[in-house]
Amino acid sequence: MKGWLIVNSFVKWDKFSEIYELLLSAGKAEGVDLEMKSSTDVFCSVQSGFKDTSLPDFVIFWDKDILLARRLEKAGLRLFNPSESIEVCDDKGQTAIALMDKGIRTPLTFLSPKAYPSFGCTDLSFLDKAEEALGYPMVIKENRGSFGKQVHLVHDRAEAEALIAGFKEHPFIMQEFIEESKGRDVRINVVGGKVVASMYRYNDNDFRSNITNGGSMKSFEADPAQAKEAIKACEAIGLDFAGVDVLFGKDGPIICEVNSNPHFKTTLECTGINMAEHIMAHILEVMS
Repeated sequence: MKGWLIVNSFVKWDKFSEIYELLLSAGKAEGVDLEMKSSTDVFCSVQSGFKDTSLPDFVIFWDKDILLARRLEKAGLRLFNPSESIEVCDDKGQTAIALMDKGIRTPLTFLSPKAYPSFGCTDLSFLDKAEEALGYPMVIKENRGSFGKQVHLVHDRAEAEALIAGFKEHPFIMQEFIEESKGRDVRINVVGGKVVASMYRYNDNDFRSNITNGGSMKSFEADPAQAKEAIKACEAIGLDFAGVDVLFGKDGPIICEVNSNPHFKTTLECTGINMAEHIMAHILEVMS
């Protein structure tokens, strides 16, 4: 069986390269001819539609180039994960809507009105409504971002206004701050509708638990409620695999984010469980 691992042409970071190597090694161990291809490697005109290319049996799509993903699907390829699911995960507003539609508990969320480059958010009356419901501190996140870099905790109106002004036309969401989960959450890795590994992440110096931001980690066994919500989140978005961030809510687990391209190297270091092996086993099961 032949597969492609599609990666971004321009991201050159060891954190990503390590994931690629784990996936390639998992394919080799299963006797799969898995070849890494950058988005530039498969670059072609819209009209040609890959007709001059020898296509694989499947694609592991480890990028967020939605247009490329859709073109590969139109060529008849099975993508892990599908383009629609990746698009939803890459937009925190879409993620919130998809989870809400399936009755999955998330922080109370407001989506920013659409702004345009020439104007930005010139009328902040929408913020009046958000702060009335959420209070302060509130969490404000750019719709797109990774590793917690675009996630902010604002403590008053002045901070919120300054942050929003900096976003200009870029969309963002405003969410309630879950005090019970300050600086801690659970990363649950799901593959093929099953939890394969979990780790507890914590940071005593930041409200975000991300390891990249200085957080710490330890192996953790998700309780049944946490596992159930993580699996439901993946099903709601249509994901083959994902890293689901689960908050500790006062009345039970709350889904914070769902990551379609999870950086599972830290999970491997923490738990000894290689998510790449589970991804490859899932692919073989689906493709058999």
